[in-house]
Amino acid sequence: MDVREMIAGTKHAPAHLGDILVLGLGKSGRIAADYCLGLLGSRVSSLSVAAGPDTEANRAEGDRLAAAGARVAYGESVDDSLLPESGSFDLCIASPGISEFGTFYGQAAAVSAEVVSEVEFAWRESAADSRWVAITGTNGKTTTTALTAHVLQACGMRAAAVGNIGDTCLAAVQAGKTDVYVAEVSSYQLASTRLFAPDVAVLLNITPDHLKWHQGMDNYIAAKARVYANLPVTGGTVVMDAVNDIVRAQVVALKAIPDDERGFSYIPIGTADGLREDMHERCGSAHSAFIDATGMLCVRWGGDLVRLVHEDELQIPGEHNASNALAAASAALAIGADAAGVREGLKSFAPLAHRIEPCGEVDGVACYNDSKATNVDATLKALAAFGQKRPIVLLGGDDKGTDLAELVAEVQRHCKAAVCYGEAGPRFLQAFEGATVPVIAASHMADALDAAFEVAVPGDIVLLSPACASFDEFRSFEHRGDVFREMIAARRKPADA
Repeated sequence: MDVREMIAGTKHAPAHLGDILVLGLGKSGRIAADYCLGLLGSRVSSLSVAAGPDTEANRAEGDRLAAAGARVAYGESVDDSLLPESGSFDLCIASPGISEFGTFYGQAAAVSAEVVSEVEFAWRESAADSRWVAITGTNGKTTTTALTAHVLQACGMRAAAVGNIGDTCLAAVQAGKTDVYVAEVSSYQLASTRLFAPDVAVLLNITPDHLKWHQGMDNYIAAKARVYANLPVTGGTVVMDAVNDIVRAQVVALKAIPDDERGFSYIPIGTADGLREDMHERCGSAHSAFIDATGMLCVRWGGDLVRLVHEDELQIPGEHNASNALAAASAALAIGADAAGVREGLKSFAPLAHRIEPCGEVDGVACYNDSKATNVDATLKALAAFGQKRPIVLLGGDDKGTDLAELVAEVQRHCKAAVCYGEAGPRFLQAFEGATVPVIAASHMADALDAAFEVAVPGDIVLLSPACASFDEFRSFEHRGDVFREMIAARRKPADA
């Protein structure tokens, strides 16, 4: 039990933080170090930074922090020179890129009273009356986070999308301009949470990803489930994608716990049979979210059935985005938003960059940038987003080595053709042997786009949805998507522009 004196009016901010270690100098590490530097000599006794690799960028940040009074060391170890006089730290704030199963993290944990993520630290430092919506899942996090913040803003709330989208959680807390923090949180960040207790948690889906970091699927699932682990503290609500087998198993487990023992509510989205089924009708769930027989997005909450908008009124295409919209609407209603504002927000939300993003036409061929699809599951959702239209899909990049059988089946079901390119190209081509749709080989993304246009005719769709990471050619999925957009713009005739 924490017996330290806490600052009144905060979630759980000690009056004296003591000796602090910041592990890693990524985006979250830099804001944590700067925040603690501002408290040096008052709440913070000393600040040490284990900066990680001795790169030019880390060295520049490290030199700046050292000049301001921090101890800084480079390399993926906790150097003895970082230790305070006591020989241990009161708190370590770990960057999400550093695996909890790695030596670097383990060394930090061995000399720290506790290790938390920047998300946890930000929540602790935030105002006691602030509210938090924490959103996680393998795919759809960013869209749902942005959409939830947009909906809450449409309802007149001072809400902001934070975490892995927008400002870091700590930067937003420090700015003090937000009443409702809508935080996109990854499994990396959740793995190092201890007390983090949002008012609403959203668990979108869980499919295999980041397994090397987590050392297995069980650890990955456990990290994701931490998003609602402390909901009994707030008596809040978790919104859960019951269409997903893994998440639905957690819904079943929660249903088996009596309400007074569970201490929080849950809203399942859909059922095992899809979004168009109601868990309330299926098995008596008190709350539910689904698409009704007329195509209306519905949320059963607080004893009422709230009919929101028709799925065709959403500007973001695809059933997976209808699911994201149901999640956002459920979260908004659970935190107290009014239905009219939720409807307005759902209808006015536009697609995000790199997520089935329209990027113009070339000779009558519509082009979409879905560079964010860095795994097979994300690409499967994109393939199904165009109804009866059959896109020509560009697949490839830095291969994650995942099974491709379902991808092959869904490409044949939904696509006119596929173009396989990049480092992953040869393995993808091998997987598509005997496919019932044309499959074309290309060296790089530019070649893949040219090949797609060679088989496209006016009215067709060319879709970049790679099912791979970007690092064989690009710095990030954003860089890949930006380059794709530039390629489309360069190929458009002046009359098309």
